[in-house]
Amino acid sequence: MTGPEEKIEYGSSILGYPRIGARRELKRALEKYWHLGGSVEELIAIGRHLQDDTWQELAATGLEQVPGNTFSFYDHVLDNALMFGAVPRRFAALEPELHPLDFYFALARGKPDFPPLELVKFFGTNYHYRQPEIDPDTTFSLHAESLLAEHARAKKQGIELRPVVIGPISLLLLSAAAPDAPESFSPIDKIDELIPAYLHLFKKLAAQGAKCVQLDEPAFTSDRTDDELALLGTVYDSLAAVSQRPRLLVTGQYGDLGAALPILAGTKIDAIGLDLVSEPISAAGLEKIPGLARKRLYAGVINGRNVWKADKARTLDYLLAIKAVIPDVVVSTSCSLLHVPVDLLVEYDIPGDVADRLAFAKQKVGEVVALAKAVTHGAPEHWSDRPKSVHFKMKHDVRQRVSAIRPDQRERASYDVRREAQQQALGLPLVPTSTLGSFPQTAEIRQARYEYGQGRLTADEYRQLLLDEIKRVIDLQEDIGLDVLVHGEVERNDMIEYFAELMDGYVTTHFGWVQVYGSRCVRPPILYGDIKRTGPMTVEWITYAQSLTDKPVKGILTGPVTMLARSYVRQDQPLYETAEQLALAVRDEVADLEKAGIRIIQVDEPSIRELLPLRERGRAGYLDWAVNAFKLAVGGAKAQTQIHTHIGYSSIASVVEAFDALDADVTSIVATRSIGWVLDQITSSGTGIEREVGPGVYESRSAAIPDIDEIDERIQRAAAAIDPERLWVNPDGGLKTRHYWQLEPSLRNMVAAARRQRRRIKARPPS
Repeated sequence: MTGPEEKIEYGSSILGYPRIGARRELKRALEKYWHLGGSVEELIAIGRHLQDDTWQELAATGLEQVPGNTFSFYDHVLDNALMFGAVPRRFAALEPELHPLDFYFALARGKPDFPPLELVKFFGTNYHYRQPEIDPDTTFSLHAESLLAEHARAKKQGIELRPVVIGPISLLLLSAAAPDAPESFSPIDKIDELIPAYLHLFKKLAAQGAKCVQLDEPAFTSDRTDDELALLGTVYDSLAAVSQRPRLLVTGQYGDLGAALPILAGTKIDAIGLDLVSEPISAAGLEKIPGLARKRLYAGVINGRNVWKADKARTLDYLLAIKAVIPDVVVSTSCSLLHVPVDLLVEYDIPGDVADRLAFAKQKVGEVVALAKAVTHGAPEHWSDRPKSVHFKMKHDVRQRVSAIRPDQRERASYDVRREAQQQALGLPLVPTSTLGSFPQTAEIRQARYEYGQGRLTADEYRQLLLDEIKRVIDLQEDIGLDVLVHGEVERNDMIEYFAELMDGYVTTHFGWVQVYGSRCVRPPILYGDIKRTGPMTVEWITYAQSLTDKPVKGILTGPVTMLARSYVRQDQPLYETAEQLALAVRDEVADLEKAGIRIIQVDEPSIRELLPLRERGRAGYLDWAVNAFKLAVGGAKAQTQIHTHIGYSSIASVVEAFDALDADVTSIVATRSIGWVLDQITSSGTGIEREVGPGVYESRSAAIPDIDEIDERIQRAAAAIDPERLWVNPDGGLKTRHYWQLEPSLRNMVAAARRQRRRIKARPPS
């Protein structure tokens, strides 16, 4: 048996690794299985190959502790819930008739009459997880066959894996109460019933010879109640008290553990992992925490969320200072490397002065190993040659323009004036219908983009294909009966990457994919210098679309905060300064769209909520500059131009107030299956959005096709809370990841349901 008293010196580790494969092998395998009828055996084999390749490669780098159980076919939070038997009761009828993997995908993607689990942002990252559902009758039991089998395979090859598991408290705090659970119920109420399943896992791991298990408790890098903090101590005292277990490493990723750190240090767990990038703690500060010096400290000094190289000399000085007060130090990452691309070396045209300062996942592992060796044996001589601070492409005209921003540039005419002008200009019906921008990226368009990039299509040929597709999208929307149309964004590879490619100060990658959820991957661009728009970015496509119809076509732009949040951002100036530069670029595009006759412009800002600091401190300052950046971007728009925005909703009152402060004419919201409390927030005194609202009447990222009655019920709930003159009907997000066979019936049902609501309004007797 491996006991907690055993002491083995390890110097280097990471907290997790990308799982999609260097060439997105997982994405291709999943989409082949879902859409082309690949076999379940083939998919499982590809998954196992990716799983085993990862830990074999990590072991070969010299990493002394290799994380295991980091692979997932869709989402690791859902995996952990199912590993402990938390099957949502509303899906129980499907389980006997489906292969276990198909049942898993049903939870994640939905099936007819079975909406999927909610898709939720993961701790301010660009990753989304499927939120487990717990009810008072949930019965926990262990189903860890995959985890145990992987550990056994690795051990047979001489590799000791450290299984990674979400800690029991975070697993419940990340979960939602099932839709039919009593209002008073909270998933954390089930903690005492969940703990035995964790103890069962520890017993099995110990019997198999596992030396350590990693328990992630990221929920404690957010503000927590006194009761939750007390529970943390109670639970880990209980888990550490058993004799038959591996060593327990508890990590606090994505921020500062705050008051949770001394509580964990006071328990009998063996090791603690800290994010020392987001919230550095001095060696003196660590020394003052009672009990911490007796733990193994996984010092998360390598940034798992950005792509810039570490200053190894400075980081080594920090590590040596820590080691002087905490003897047992493991060099590690601040969080899982899930959030960065796999390998910088496959990129072939990033400018050299930028590439020399980058590190992707493989390079970050190398940094961890090199720093661990330097802690033990001393640094190589060349580390003393610290890189000088470099300001890439500082543009005098950009900085001069930012310094000259006036308060009035952030203001438009009053809403009453705008509303009257827009009603006259647009003449829209009650409860107008629209979508939020993107339409499916067809295989033909993706192939054409690839052929153009390879030089096998001329610019004119590629442009004509895009124009033909825009016409098809407009014609389809006309036929469906939507009131406000979009051009479908067919020219865009991604809502961030497209604009980054058209602005100075950004570089994009060819293979820098990261997982957003399931098979959805993006290539976040790298923002390294001052931002400047080089010319109109969307005007040609939007004006062509508008020429095809008498109905208004929305111009769709990505807002400055979302451009920040979904890029790898320069670290040599405050975020708000970079946000102002981006806002001016968007402002210029808004002006050009207006000049071209576009009457509705949507500036998407889902990341205003997503970028919100995890703790209350700093939120007010952040929301202030985020709102100011948006208002600068749209502040030049005329009264008759209707400004829309698309946001991810929040129950935090200060955030709702910030949404209203954006002063958009129409706000569309990602919140389909949370529509009840969304409507409560919209209508609550002092925090409501006072302008027009599209609360999202079906989930755009679900494979399920909503029927008319389902959408109608949501519209009626919205109409009961929102003046019908302020209500819009739309999906809750873009439709890029859908297929036309899903999109068309969903939108036709949505339009039919909206027309029902119009008939109800017209049938009401005058008041």
